[in-house]
Amino acid sequence: MAASTHTVTNQPPPLVGYDVFTADRALAEAVDRHVAAEAGDAAREELSGLGRAAGSAEAQEWGAQADGNPPRLRTHDRYGHRIDEVDFHPAWHRLLDRAVSAGLVDAWGRPGGHVRRAAGFLVWTQVEAGHGCPVSMTHASVPALRTDPVLAAEWEPRLTSTVYEEGLRPASQKRGVLFGMGMTEKQGGSDVRTNTTRAEPLAQDGEYLLTGHKWFCSAPMSDGFLVSAQAAPATGEGGLTCFLVPRVLEDGSRNVFRIQRLKDKLGNRSNASAEVEFEGTWARRVGEEGRGVRTIIGMVAATRLDCVLGSAALMRQAVAQAIHHTAYRSAFGGLLIDKPLMRNVLADLALESEAATTLGMRLAAAYDADTEQERAFLRLAVPAAKFWVAKRCTPVVAEASECLGGNGYVEESGMPRLLRESPLNSIWEGSGNVQALDVLRALQREPSALNAFLQEVGRARGADHRLDGAIKGLLTELADLDGIEARARRLVERMALVLQGSLLVRWAPPEVSDAFCASRLGGDGGSVFGTLPHTLDLTSIVERARAVV
Repeated sequence: MAASTHTVTNQPPPLVGYDVFTADRALAEAVDRHVAAEAGDAAREELSGLGRAAGSAEAQEWGAQADGNPPRLRTHDRYGHRIDEVDFHPAWHRLLDRAVSAGLVDAWGRPGGHVRRAAGFLVWTQVEAGHGCPVSMTHASVPALRTDPVLAAEWEPRLTSTVYEEGLRPASQKRGVLFGMGMTEKQGGSDVRTNTTRAEPLAQDGEYLLTGHKWFCSAPMSDGFLVSAQAAPATGEGGLTCFLVPRVLEDGSRNVFRIQRLKDKLGNRSNASAEVEFEGTWARRVGEEGRGVRTIIGMVAATRLDCVLGSAALMRQAVAQAIHHTAYRSAFGGLLIDKPLMRNVLADLALESEAATTLGMRLAAAYDADTEQERAFLRLAVPAAKFWVAKRCTPVVAEASECLGGNGYVEESGMPRLLRESPLNSIWEGSGNVQALDVLRALQREPSALNAFLQEVGRARGADHRLDGAIKGLLTELADLDGIEARARRLVERMALVLQGSLLVRWAPPEVSDAFCASRLGGDGGSVFGTLPHTLDLTSIVERARAVV
């Protein structure tokens, strides 16, 4: 018999057994908006299936298990042979299997592929974010490999497969493969032009042996890696070049890929990030010799978009959990969700989440359109979005955790895992300063990018006076180039907010766009969440963001 003192009351039920996709109105509306009508039914059906899986108790347990049982490095086998293998919990493989089978590595060759894949990535990342790393890199490797038609013909069908096969074997013996990448080195970080890894050409054209190191190499059990190295002159002038490094060679032997240690990270703990050494490691050149940055730029843009989507996913899950908790938790004579001050906090968080989702899906739609105009738009919009959305993730998750009170500080709530993960996307694929400087380069070198960006935000001009004022202010900022580098963060923040505001004015319900423009563009909001004007329709904003089980 339970002790009389142990009666459980006033505790919310777990947020489980729901469709993560259809419960997210902003996301579902974005899919309807951006996917052509003839593919719409199929897209909604597949995303709803993935959403139900993501909201299931089973998948949520996989996420907890993968995060709670980090990978283990085995450098040698029992006999002393070097094997350089990483062991993962079975839940990691289950998560990857579902992600791959759901087409999250297949965006490049089907109608509406990028929008459908982006929505799926946003849904499934809410289960567990770490395994999204190899999923993202595999997806992003395709544009880099397409610089070499022969390599693309060989590898792209494997990369875009919906079959996940774990274990190290020759890629030709697997129905599907995953890719990682190794660009940064200890002495240079994001400045890849300072890389010291050397690539010596072999007699066979396009083949090299690599010697050097990589300070961050994520997902080291992947089947192949895109790696940067300084090529000794063979067919060109040498210099920084992109290479494909397979983990297992076609004869079945292991390529030289020495994993020195795994990183002990703040978050992303289910995923292995390694320091690796190359010593006579066989590699195949990708793209032209000495044009490594140009070769990998498409891959970098794709992974940066996934940083936006991953951050949007973390925000969405944190907000969903906060609203769910407050809808069941009573305090001070009523439900928390009905308290005016809590409702203000929840509505403010919901605005940030919807703005992030709407922006990420608009960028995915630009990939699907693949016109000159949209490519120019992406050149500015991707780094600006990555800068802003990734930076907003941590304060959103932290405030959402506070909505759960002490319960949000306990591991079992899942909120600490979200909070540990939240800074990651702002660091990976170039930190905030790198993104801001990339925007400046595009502004200075590619006038078509600014024209495309201004045309996009201009589509909402005249619909809200606060947005119009923000656009005018942005144009003033762009016209003044004095001290532009020191003002880069300020400029990029304004660009991202104006872009988000223009999208919400065009596509979101009036109560959402009105609140966003008032607080983010009109100056009628504070420095913390929960400072929206009380005259706004906050109840409708919160109800729109609520995940109903």
